[in-house]
Amino acid sequence: MNWADIADAMFGGLPDYVEILALVSNSVVAGAVLGLVGGLVGVFVMQRDMAFAVHGISELSFAGAAAALLIGVDVVTGSIVGSLIAAAIIGWLGARARDRNSIIGVLMPFGLGLGILFLSLYDGRSANRFSLLTGQIVSVQTGQLGWLIGISAFVLIGLLLVWRPLRFDSLDPQAAAARGVPTTAVSLAFMLLLGLMVAVSVHIIGALLVMALLVTPAAAAMRIATGPVAVPLLASLFGFVSAVGGILLAIMGTLPVSPYITTISFVIYLVCRGIGARRDRVTRT
Repeated sequence: MNWADIADAMFGGLPDYVEILALVSNSVVAGAVLGLVGGLVGVFVMQRDMAFAVHGISELSFAGAAAALLIGVDVVTGSIVGSLIAAAIIGWLGARARDRNSIIGVLMPFGLGLGILFLSLYDGRSANRFSLLTGQIVSVQTGQLGWLIGISAFVLIGLLLVWRPLRFDSLDPQAAAARGVPTTAVSLAFMLLLGLMVAVSVHIIGALLVMALLVTPAAAAMRIATGPVAVPLLASLFGFVSAVGGILLAIMGTLPVSPYITTISFVIYLVCRGIGARRDRVTRT
């Protein structure tokens, strides 16, 4: 591959950009919603030190999606089933960090192995297999968009309902338990909400790179902000910019959307990390 081929892969669709954008308008809307809500969920993922759990849930979500693809049912439904099973197991059995990490370490290879098995048995289009791992910007149909928005709205409402006890439990679980907060129920509820968010994110960015929407934006926001309002707002903004910006760049060519989303998210994190480090040096002096 020479530079001309690379340029064509990245920018070959520019002459038809407006027409292509119209075709993927559903994906742009889905990406915007997932980026906004995913950023909020990611704040609690970071506060609860559960970045590893996101990857573990995504592996079972991938297995569920692959099973759905094999038997010919809706892929999003399969993703949701797989994610909820993983989230329930992790939330119920992994109350302590050590237990949680060991459970995730067991679930990840099991889910990935099941997914590979189901995909190897699938004899349909190879692009459908690849999209489960890396995402697919043109696969969001109108009916699926309604489901994605509905699930994201449900997650958002659920977060708002448990926001205060969840935040208390995330920042100081011992004090929360002492004050009568039902920490096990709160943890399980959050895990189920996280599972739903992982499931719908897998459909856009793929199982392997879902942390770019559910971890990196929140990690970036926490480098430059500390307030209970500023961090969630910044995390949602960063998630929105990463998802929508990645889709808008990807349709210029023929490359998958996931490298664009992950790159934008990573650059935002690097910038925020640099700003945070500079501010810390100024504070110390």
